[in-house]
Amino acid sequence: MTFRNDESERFIAIFNKYHEHIGNADGCLSLQLLRDLENPGVFFTYSRWEHPSFLEKYRQSDLFGEVWSQVKPLFSDPAQAWSTQLLDESSIDSE
Repeated sequence: MTFRNDESERFIAIFNKYHEHIGNADGCLSLQLLRDLENPGVFFTYSRWEHPSFLEKYRQSDLFGEVWSQVKPLFSDPAQAWSTQLLDESSIDSE
């Protein structure tokens, strides 16, 4: 997520306010906030879910709607999201 520089601290405050609520959502295993070292207006949320269906349930929840309605107006660029799969580290070619 890329925020206008003057909105970064506001986003952090919103994240901190809702972090525990999101982390307690059904199927949420963990939730972290990361900030780009070179561009302080760029953030990533990293969350782990028991199954993609739990993430989708959260995305359809009133909680998500409440958070998103506060965060979306702060963006300077459209948000991007990815769902990923953890690969077994022993299967990654390190050469």
